[in-house]
Amino acid sequence: MSERVFLFFVGAFILLALYIETDLIIYGLSLWLVFEGITNIRLTTVSQKLMNKTVPPGLTVFQTKQRFDFDSFRAWRIMVPFMLGGSFILLNEYHMEILWFFPWFMGFAIMGAGISGVCPMILMIRWVGFK
Repeated sequence: MSERVFLFFVGAFILLALYIETDLIIYGLSLWLVFEGITNIRLTTVSQKLMNKTVPPGLTVFQTKQRFDFDSFRAWRIMVPFMLGGSFILLNEYHMEILWFFPWFMGFAIMGAGISGVCPMILMIRWVGFK
């Protein structure tokens, strides 16, 4: 599984969970992504090792100067759950209704990144200096 396919499924999973209004799915996905980001045991790399095949990420990248020895996909997996889970907690627990748009936007943006192969968040993370 490539990172591009992974992004599509994560975005579709977020949108499905929001549509059927199941909060636990969003919280579970956030915990799973944080676990992947912290441990670097990613579904994409595990599936590639099981198939004995290397699949390129399939995403648009540009060459930048590497300032940090930390993978950009790991950084993405740590940043996204905190933004998604944080906005979801503020929306549901503290009734900040203005934030209803943010989880939906993230779901469509992540799924769109999987479809198009251009993820602005990963481009920004690489521009900052992650490898």
